[in-house]
Amino acid sequence: HTNDLPARVARHNSGQGAQHIVTHGVAQSVYSEAHVSESEAIARERQLKKWSRAKKAALIRGDVGRLHELSRRRD
Repeated sequence: HTNDLPARVARHNSGQGAQHIVTHGVAQSVYSEAHVSESEAIARERQLKKWSRAKKAALIRGDVGRLHELSRRRD
């Protein structure tokens, strides 16, 4: 989470960000959300980190139908 997305991306790209970015290359923001509080932002970030790659891709594309399909409980 951040209050200044452009600054965070710049920090990552300068090598001061997460180790994954330092090792694998340039960061690019593909999706962001605004939240009223820091605690809400952190909770949402934790939720998204648990999602599958396919579910995250659907969110990024804005494919609500696919997102709902991937969100269905599988028994």
